[in-house]
Amino acid sequence: MVLSELVQFIESGSKFIIAGQGYLIQYQTSTNMIGTVGIPYEWFTNAAANAELINLPPGKSWPTMSIFYREGEFSHVRLYVHRNKGHSTWSVTPQGADVSRYFQDAESFTFKY
Repeated sequence: MVLSELVQFIESGSKFIIAGQGYLIQYQTSTNMIGTVGIPYEWFTNAAANAELINLPPGKSWPTMSIFYREGEFSHVRLYVHRNKGHSTWSVTPQGADVSRYFQDAESFTFKY
């Protein structure tokens, strides 16, 4: 069983956004566009543990996101975040914003590089 890791650094100005259904992560793609991916809250608590949130003290090495693949298929994701939700890398969705499109397929993880 092969486990590989891709580390995508979240550039400054990107956000971890707290939404009703989970976390939205805005990141810079390889083409310098802003990508957005949703990770449902249940991924952090289910038996399969598809996601892990690691709260860290202030530092310049995060926020980051590590995506793990096993035998070419998505395995899990780790979010390394600032532990203070008041930090500039955290945000909340505006009231009334419809972000459901980012959580439509809760069984898989699609990340655009």
